[in-house]
Amino acid sequence: MASQFRFLHRVEFSETDMAGIVHFSNFFRYMEKAEHAFFRSLGYSVHPRKSGEFQAVGWPRVHAECDYLGPITFEDEVEILLYVARKGKKSLTYFFEISRILQDGKQLCATGKTVAACVTLSPEAGKMVAVDIPDYLTSQISEADPVLFTPKS
Repeated sequence: MASQFRFLHRVEFSETDMAGIVHFSNFFRYMEKAEHAFFRSLGYSVHPRKSGEFQAVGWPRVHAECDYLGPITFEDEVEILLYVARKGKKSLTYFFEISRILQDGKQLCATGKTVAACVTLSPEAGKMVAVDIPDYLTSQISEADPVLFTPKS
């Protein structure tokens, strides 16, 4: 079962501000890209179409945070590590470590956390409603060992 995932990204010019440093909002995009790639690595999408065995669910954020520890600049190669911090009945909590890859190692530049609720569109209610995470996902996703992602003090 999957509990962590590694995603690599090369910083593009459009992601930076006038100083050439990645704009803070892009750290949230990096976390989301890693989450989407994590789902794809399991053979699914964060936005599946309702067909056959797959229940159409969505994953809106109910919480997002990011702590910035160092700059990332244009053309840096970035590693985003995703850890499943909690697998609830109706939500997934992720912890992220975002690092610049250097010639002699890595530099941790940010840590983040998101909580995504599992929802479906209820025709009766005319809105999104929280639902249990489908079995096809819960059978493939597990919680990571907390020692791997607990922020160091």
